[in-house]
Amino acid sequence: MNVKKWGSVAVALLLAAGSMTACSGNTSSSNAASSTGSKTDAASQAASASTTDWPKKTVQVIVPAGAGGDTDFNARTFATYFKEITGQTMVITNQSGGGGSIATSTVKDAAKDGYTVLFGHTGQMIVNEVAGLINYNLDSFDIACIPAVDKGTVLVASKASGIASVADLLKKAKENPGKLLYGSELGGYSNLQGVMLEDKAGISFKIVDTGSASDKVSNLLAGRISLAAITYGTVKDYQKTGQLNVIAQFNSERNENLSDIPTLKEGGIDFTMEKPYIIAFPKGTDPAIISKMDSVAKQITENSDYAQALKASYNQPVSYYNSSDAVSLLKSTRDDFMNYKGKLNKS
Repeated sequence: MNVKKWGSVAVALLLAAGSMTACSGNTSSSNAASSTGSKTDAASQAASASTTDWPKKTVQVIVPAGAGGDTDFNARTFATYFKEITGQTMVITNQSGGGGSIATSTVKDAAKDGYTVLFGHTGQMIVNEVAGLINYNLDSFDIACIPAVDKGTVLVASKASGIASVADLLKKAKENPGKLLYGSELGGYSNLQGVMLEDKAGISFKIVDTGSASDKVSNLLAGRISLAAITYGTVKDYQKTGQLNVIAQFNSERNENLSDIPTLKEGGIDFTMEKPYIIAFPKGTDPAIISKMDSVAKQITENSDYAQALKASYNQPVSYYNSSDAVSLLKSTRDDFMNYKGKLNKS
């Protein structure tokens, strides 16, 4: 660990020591565009899916995150509707260790019979590779689809920072280069998010390790950090009471479920970072099973009750990418993230 990282860890320990309890939630994001998926080859997909009688028993879903967060919520909600369509249950197993690398390794090395599935996001599938946590990548899996995209992450500023808009952020960051404290989880998705924001805005922060979303909130409330990217549902009550300033959303276009919060692009920073959730099987799984899962996911995203569940919980609109489009999006995202490999490992 380099000097800068040790310094960040030291700051993180100080922050953690003074941390107070705040409401729970999660963070993250990624580079997905808003989408309802393409209309391509629906007929051939259905034909391929019809050639298998999968699933004939319970499917184990490995979630590379703890219970109660956004990834876990999306997996469990998907599982509810999966049973309605297929008649088979999904059992969720949470494996959050190693930044999600334990979970991805579990699925990569599982039997290729369709009964062990990964439900993760680009943090575990791509950022872990960029950060050097894993020695494999997307090509080690068969990607079934992207059944949802997190568009609920917002950039939050502490009241003490005096930052109430993107314009304020740019002004203060340029006046104090490398001094604004940006809370993240070092080596993880939110760390990369901070590094990319620096680059896109032409500014620099002091990126520190603050831990989970609840830790970021408590440190923001206490004024120990200036900025952090957090799921809107976690901070909206503090926004209403004026205790925190929500200054921008990371989406390519406004997510209307996020009140009237502008995008970073509207503030003059050409930066989008949405977070697709990914359903993946071990490499070499029967293509008919991949198509069947893709087909089931498409049906789920067309269910209005499913849409309402996403909106009510994480202010998340419905999004869906079929297998082909998902692979294209993820490869493009990987190429983009890889440009920041050096900076991420130095932060």
